[in-house]
Amino acid sequence: MTDGRQVGSKDPDGHYSDSDLELDLRWWAAANYLTVAQIYLQDNTLLREPLRPEHIKPRLLGHWGTSPGLSMIYALLNRLIRRTDTDCLYVTGPGHGGPALVAATYLEGTYSEVYPGVSRDAAGIHRLCRQFSTPGGIPSHVSVQTPGSIHEGGELGYALAHAAGAAFDHPNLLVACVIGDGEAETGPLSGSWKLPAFLNPERDGAVLPILHVNGAKIAGPTVYGRSSDADVEAFLGGQGWAPTVVSGDDPRQVFPALHRALTDAHTAISDLQREARAGRRGAAKWPAIVLRTPKGWTGPRTVDGVLVEGTHRAHQVPLSGVRTNEAHLLQLEEWMRSYGPGELFDSAGALVPDLERLAPQGDKRMGSSPYANGGRLRADLPVPPLEKYALTIEKPGTTHHETTRVLGELLRDLYAATTTPDGGGYFRLFCPDETSSNRLGAVFDVTDRCWQLPVTDYDDGLSARGRVMEVLSEHLCEGWLEGYLLSGRHGLFASYEAFAMVSVSMLVQHTKWLQHAVDLPWRAPVASLNVLLTSTCWRNDHNGFSHQGPGMIDAVIPLAPDVVRIWLPPDSNTLLSISDHCLRSTDHVNLIVVDKQPHLQYLTLEDAHAHCAAGASVWEWAGTETAAGADPDVVLAAAGDVPTQEILAAAQLLREHTPDLVTRVVNIVDLMGLLTPTEHPHGFDARMFLDLFTADTDVVFAFHGYSRAVHELIHGRPAPDRFHVRGFSEQGTTTTPFDMVVLNRMSRYHLVLEALRRTRREPAGAVELADFCLRQLERHGEYVVAHLEDMPEVSDWTWS
Repeated sequence: MTDGRQVGSKDPDGHYSDSDLELDLRWWAAANYLTVAQIYLQDNTLLREPLRPEHIKPRLLGHWGTSPGLSMIYALLNRLIRRTDTDCLYVTGPGHGGPALVAATYLEGTYSEVYPGVSRDAAGIHRLCRQFSTPGGIPSHVSVQTPGSIHEGGELGYALAHAAGAAFDHPNLLVACVIGDGEAETGPLSGSWKLPAFLNPERDGAVLPILHVNGAKIAGPTVYGRSSDADVEAFLGGQGWAPTVVSGDDPRQVFPALHRALTDAHTAISDLQREARAGRRGAAKWPAIVLRTPKGWTGPRTVDGVLVEGTHRAHQVPLSGVRTNEAHLLQLEEWMRSYGPGELFDSAGALVPDLERLAPQGDKRMGSSPYANGGRLRADLPVPPLEKYALTIEKPGTTHHETTRVLGELLRDLYAATTTPDGGGYFRLFCPDETSSNRLGAVFDVTDRCWQLPVTDYDDGLSARGRVMEVLSEHLCEGWLEGYLLSGRHGLFASYEAFAMVSVSMLVQHTKWLQHAVDLPWRAPVASLNVLLTSTCWRNDHNGFSHQGPGMIDAVIPLAPDVVRIWLPPDSNTLLSISDHCLRSTDHVNLIVVDKQPHLQYLTLEDAHAHCAAGASVWEWAGTETAAGADPDVVLAAAGDVPTQEILAAAQLLREHTPDLVTRVVNIVDLMGLLTPTEHPHGFDARMFLDLFTADTDVVFAFHGYSRAVHELIHGRPAPDRFHVRGFSEQGTTTTPFDMVVLNRMSRYHLVLEALRRTRREPAGAVELADFCLRQLERHGEYVVAHLEDMPEVSDWTWS
């Protein structure tokens, strides 16, 4: 919805009566009971008989400590939703509180709708408990299988970033984001507090952070748990938030206090948005809540004489010996019966009607929210025709162009086509302060950088209504984009290649999410996570060794083959073709690796489409086998823009100096095609692999990344030992472009020498050519030091 209304508006006062409190406490008891039952029980799940050891699961897996707090917040958010008709998304940073969220979505009815086998009766509760953290069941975290979730929380630190991504361009959405005080110690979460500098109340939804301070991590106290309220409030205030502290260990006092804090926060958000959308931007800060409650609240106070509640000992399973320790078993039964399950569930095992009525209706339930199943909201991306941006290629390898600049022009027009009248939209570019540096600056023709803080006369392209997201944190860029995609929009994350490694574990987690999402028919497809790696290792010669690292390719290769794709376009038109494909795709992670500097251009748009569709092809114009009418003596292969230039230069040297040598030149753009079809959907079949590389000819392969990646990919192909790969070998410094390939032994001269060693026969002129290459390498070493630039025959080289 983009009608300009603020978040919620039905009844902002929110009176909370004693009867409301009693109902919420009972619902909370039901949620806590089902949470404990999921962790412990495989049978007798409603305690209709005395608890016996055989009712207990053989392996106790799950997290109790954070769950009561998560359930309490859920209960009060349900009341807020019913009262105000707000669309609310629940993001739980302590994702290991999975049983609490499963319990909550079960109580509201969503879980049984998504999984009809988990019915709303005793049989359903039995299945709900038996499936939790067991083989063939569901994971212990708030995983992709949990309705209402866009955030698992397994790897801590990303909750607030995901919440922000979901709120961008969803003006009527409230994202309640619970942040554990352990998670709050991580670097990504610490950076995420800067959200008020980027969240626009005119066109975005709202994020309500709830910092849940229960005092302990898995093995010790937390920083915020041992910090004063004043210090925590001062920190959050300095980040742009207006915090309210709610604390206590008596539920009858904490529930009303948290209800009031949520009501006041909702009112403040509504007022802030209403003023902004009326054109009146004030200095008001976004509300936040600091909630201090005991860890493992309502659970065992002590176990074996040792304090548990409120300590790290409540983090996971507070009673661990219940199958063998009779005292523990009795304590568990006493704990579970304290919730009064017989008064919460009727004789059939269904939640009693007065508690069932506490849930919002339909898609207003947080487990049913379409914002948590973003494919339901996703609109097709109107990618413009590529002919508008394509370069005209009269002859391959004779003209230079900054390869990524055409993509910036395409993204500019995507912004224009997807921007709504209220200034929102459904496409965004996320980049760590490098949009113009990465030659994508054309987007600033139609929008600015998003910035909610003061702007000066000498700033470039900053405005509150800007929609290019630049923040000097790869974690935030990746996290914002993930939340943006999972709630139904499209985007691109562009980063310097070496520093995208900062966020690689986030990409791994997102891949795992998509891998399981495709097996859930109720999860609608979402737009793919597209990552552009530019400012690459080979052309960061001006920055030095710290900026030179292609390791993200290696991190992605082993991941789910149904999800990941790695693209290495050699020029601008192939980049356009690949980008068009990636931007239209769903449920994938696309890694696009291409440099931003001027590079030689090779293919027309038509040829680029054919090349990218195939994933690899023989460039007949570059080899000599067609003219010779004979099979190649050596195959020259390349994947990546700089490797392509060097392999072509090597091919030209071989043609000129050893004219009777028959060469074939192969270019690979879809790296995963090197795998067999049984290992990856894009894998080249046996016929195509032979058509590219023959059955037994040696292949000299120039590769963008670490050479071991290619050896890994071709394992199982015919005679893999015949592939001789040159790639990045961790040699770098601040130097010239050609010196980088020389340092890593991937220069045209090294490739020629390798080809001469691997050819079927020694062609005429081979010795002389080898001597020439060695002299050129020696000359390069002297020239680059004396002149501080590359030799003219290298820097001015074009294909001929």
